[in-house]
Amino acid sequence: MYKRKPDGWLKHVDFIILDLLSMHLAFVIAFVIRQGAALPYADSFYRNIAIVLSLLYLVVIFLTQSHKGIMRRGYYKELVASVKHVTYIVGLLLCYLFFTQTSKNYSRIIFLIMWVIQIGLTYLFRILWKERIKRLSESGEGHRSLLLLTTSERAQKVIKTMKDNNYEYLKFAGVGILDKDICGREIEGVSVVANVDNVLNWIKQNWVDEVFIEMSTEMQDAVISQRLVDSCMEMGITVHRKLAKNIINSRNQSIETLAGYTVLSTSGVNMITTKQLFFKRIIDICGGFVGCILTGIVFLFVAPCIYVKSPGPIFFAQVRVGKNGKLFKIYKFRSMYMDAEERKKELMAQNEMQGFMFKMENDPRIIKGIGSFIRKTSIDELPQFWNVLKGDMSLVGTRPPTLDEWEQYELHHRKRLAIKPGITGMWQVSGRNNITDFEEVVELDTKYILNWSFKLDILILLKTVLIVLKGRGAA
Repeated sequence: MYKRKPDGWLKHVDFIILDLLSMHLAFVIAFVIRQGAALPYADSFYRNIAIVLSLLYLVVIFLTQSHKGIMRRGYYKELVASVKHVTYIVGLLLCYLFFTQTSKNYSRIIFLIMWVIQIGLTYLFRILWKERIKRLSESGEGHRSLLLLTTSERAQKVIKTMKDNNYEYLKFAGVGILDKDICGREIEGVSVVANVDNVLNWIKQNWVDEVFIEMSTEMQDAVISQRLVDSCMEMGITVHRKLAKNIINSRNQSIETLAGYTVLSTSGVNMITTKQLFFKRIIDICGGFVGCILTGIVFLFVAPCIYVKSPGPIFFAQVRVGKNGKLFKIYKFRSMYMDAEERKKELMAQNEMQGFMFKMENDPRIIKGIGSFIRKTSIDELPQFWNVLKGDMSLVGTRPPTLDEWEQYELHHRKRLAIKPGITGMWQVSGRNNITDFEEVVELDTKYILNWSFKLDILILLKTVLIVLKGRGAA
């Protein structure tokens, strides 16, 4: 799924949380300084005021849009904005106390002290958070990898503009200059990695999350082939074009802002909003937490059985390829003998799966008794709830490939990694023991990616529970 850029107040939810924190922290400090007592929330009058303050804060950010352009503000402008923001809140609070005729219940000195402290904390938190965002932007850690396609004349200006407005966690994979062959050079610190002849091959051989095409409409028509765009969509790569005209007819299109540019974004995967992504993650955290508790209980019974039958580690850890090519360690209860990976090479000729996944009936590597049992009941998968809690995986998604499988992937297989891998997924609940063709797995995963919804996730989870209860897990 492609995460659409947040709009409205969600775009600055981090600053909203920081401002709320600074306001309540200032309120507590002011109360303690004036009253020399415990927290204000123990007093019913001040507890009510804390609630009113939070509501007034929301009114202020809605009416004044105080976070608009916050990343472009310098130190002085941010100080002015912080003073205005806090003054509006305290001013509205005093108006509220006046009109409700409740001011006699409160110390005005507390609100004066709070006003001064809140200005300082709001300014400090905003500046520190902006510095953190800028450092993350420079390091590229956790960023989406973007390939810029433009012309030699425009490249320097475009790169500079994007760097100055890069608050969306993007990092340059490189720049493709499509009117000249100047590969190997650098423009504004970004390597020129492709030209018009080899750009598609470069994208296939390197990891790219998004492509931004910034050139005139005439130039786009001349050098950007439909094959290039179609290939990107096939790989799950989102294509942004500087807004000109709608060339591609696709339901997965939206008009967005990208590092200072208004663009038409076209994705080969389902577009998901920040709000949807947030709630999906909340569900994953809740499910992961409950799952980890369940895993701990099951461990007490399963661990001794595994160790008696096959001395060695209880857990099996293996490097897998996750969303956008991120490598992570997946965890399972060990259901195979210690030499399973070495013996796999000897058994490849007996692989019953057409494609890049390995499957074999009566696999001799499986620990007799306990190994077969935990695989059939899917108990071996339980430690993956830890991967879900960490954020490497989701409850529902696609199966994460091994490094060996990933290296053999063809172009259209890469779309499977446009989302977080999951403990369960579309193909697992569609007859996992009957599917022997990897292309069928890819087809089902693609169907899930294109049609994702909370309803679909819940349906897959319910079907998974039924399959496990019926004992139709992996053999």
